[in-house]
Amino acid sequence: MDNLRYYMNQHLQENKTLYAFVGVLFLMGVIFGAIIVNSLSLNQKQDLYTYLSRFFIQAAEGGFTSRSDMFFQSFGHYLKYMGLMWLLGLSVIGLPVILIMLFLKGVVIGFTVGFLVNQMGWYGFLLSFVSVLPQNILLIPAFIIVSAAAIAFSIKMIRQLAFKKHHVPFLPQLVRYTLLVAGVGIMVFFASTLEAFFTPALMEQVIKWSVH
Repeated sequence: MDNLRYYMNQHLQENKTLYAFVGVLFLMGVIFGAIIVNSLSLNQKQDLYTYLSRFFIQAAEGGFTSRSDMFFQSFGHYLKYMGLMWLLGLSVIGLPVILIMLFLKGVVIGFTVGFLVNQMGWYGFLLSFVSVLPQNILLIPAFIIVSAAAIAFSIKMIRQLAFKKHHVPFLPQLVRYTLLVAGVGIMVFFASTLEAFFTPALMEQVIKWSVH
């Protein structure tokens, strides 16, 4: 555990510029997602709002699936997402795909918050606050760390292929990279726990309060 913490601190120090880049990229995705809301037609907004209204009514009546099912679904989804990023980091051609995945993650969050606020005003802001924020306090840093680690590893591979004179043993680098991603998986575990057991309870309270 101490070795993992040491490597994560070293990784953060060595890749400050990269973290700034992926952070800005993610933020651009959030802004772009919020902008997309304004480009939707009135019919598209009404269709989405109708769907959300039905969902909220069902949620207010306790219509969420079981908490354990929600946990396994979200945890499995996030692990697959991280696993794909880890795999893309092993390939030279995976670098642009990692950037696209992170950008799209920001777009989804920006669109979700932007649409709720656009359609429901301050109540939409409150709803997005309790439904999006809790798990994303951990998920956003987790995906930024995995993205940066995958990009850094991919760049190292490109450099080794281009400058074979400066060869560094591959296996130790792969082990450190894998351990870092696995360590971030702990953050995802807690984020999934929040999403399954804490967020629905907050949403139910806000929805019931608005209905009554």
